[in-house]
Amino acid sequence: MSDNSLRLVWVYPDLLSTYGDQGNALVVERRARQRGLDVTRIDVRSDQPVPTSGDIYLIGGGEDRPQRLAAERLRRDSGLARAAGNGAIIFSVCAGYQILGHEFINDLDQRQPGLGLLDVVSTRGEGERCVGDVLGDIDPPLGLPQLTGFENHQGITHLGPTARPFARTRLGKGNGTGDGTEGAYNDTVFGTYMHGPVLARNPQIADLLLRLALDVNALPPTDDRWYEALRSERITAAQQPA
Repeated sequence: MSDNSLRLVWVYPDLLSTYGDQGNALVVERRARQRGLDVTRIDVRSDQPVPTSGDIYLIGGGEDRPQRLAAERLRRDSGLARAAGNGAIIFSVCAGYQILGHEFINDLDQRQPGLGLLDVVSTRGEGERCVGDVLGDIDPPLGLPQLTGFENHQGITHLGPTARPFARTRLGKGNGTGDGTEGAYNDTVFGTYMHGPVLARNPQIADLLLRLALDVNALPPTDDRWYEALRSERITAAQQPA
């Protein structure tokens, strides 16, 4: 990317955009513009090729059948995988997170291959769905404050040896494995079960994506009063007795 431009790609909004996840694209775009960046946002529908020249790629959640279709098309297209190979930043949520792994269970109750961009495997839980607010501590090397989000999934995601947990839960199920992990990441590829949208609740994660894309250690400050009010409200609400 040039020093003052950013190509932001929102992948398959027609299939993967539940629970307000498109808000993640809005937050990244706004926070980039607030820093004076020239942002080109590209919304790529599932019948279009995924460009390989993007700087940040965002993928949302979706229902079981759209998830299967999205995985099939992303594997055929290969654009997202090639972008990752070029060093692009990828941030995925829920169904999108599972698609980035090695495999998941689809709506036909079959094991379906993912893109293999994260060393994770997702199965389907046999008990109650993981639903509700989540609070967690983001992996310390990322240097980010407490994670807040909302989960609604049946999936259980197991991390392989090359994937680091994105966070450790204080409240909520996260990956559903019982070990307190939530999400996963490896270098520039990130996955989480958090909706909210998660980047509106956690603008510092959006800034991390921007820093990685720009290859800088810090960004100019911006007005975070609205975001901090939302964070405080949701964190306080999550800590209230049921």
